[in-house]
Amino acid sequence: MWTRELLKTRAKEVLRNNYWKALLVSFLIVITGGSHNGGNGGNGAAGGKGITGGILDVFNYKFIMLIVGIVFIIVLIRILIGYVIEVGGRRYFIDLTSGSADVGALGYGFREGRYINILKTMFVRSIYIWLWTLLLIIPGIIKAYAYRMVPYILAENPGMSSARAIQLSNNMTMGEKWDIFVLDLSFIGWYILGSLALGVGVFFVQPYYDASNAELYMKLRGKAIEEGFITEKELEQ
Repeated sequence: MWTRELLKTRAKEVLRNNYWKALLVSFLIVITGGSHNGGNGGNGAAGGKGITGGILDVFNYKFIMLIVGIVFIIVLIRILIGYVIEVGGRRYFIDLTSGSADVGALGYGFREGRYINILKTMFVRSIYIWLWTLLLIIPGIIKAYAYRMVPYILAENPGMSSARAIQLSNNMTMGEKWDIFVLDLSFIGWYILGSLALGVGVFFVQPYYDASNAELYMKLRGKAIEEGFITEKELEQ
């Protein structure tokens, strides 16, 4: 059994002597697209007539192609680097639950042949969430919560198959999604406060959020072992 207060209290305790390192890890997770609480953007188009319209059409075409190119590069970075950085970051925060962690954990997924399986599993997870979101926004959000523990699971066992990691995350979060959602809501005040400092303050809240989620994972992990969804040995390979 877990409560928001318990997780957040534990997070504060482990961050007390490790905050600045945790801030660096959280910052790298966020800028490579790995935050649990991201957002989406949009774009539009305009037109004209005659010569002016033709110039505007060329300008709009080049502008759109520039935006497409930038988005493509961002997505590529997210897939090739961000997925693995996120898993390494989750490894750091898992280690931090015991009060001791090394920033070098960020490179965890790049070592000893772990890269390909992590990339594959995280990509499959993203595709599943995207496909559910295409149906309706709400199912997509529900599945995002269902699969939230995948990077944490990979942080412990980077060789676990995609199907098994996704299934296990789904089992771990069964009956817990609403409480996890409320846990996320409990950070809104902190993020609003952080955004008042030109948005920069949001980054200073992120380690607190990430540490709380790592504490959540450890609770759900223990529950999964007790209920027989997985063994300690399978998680620690």
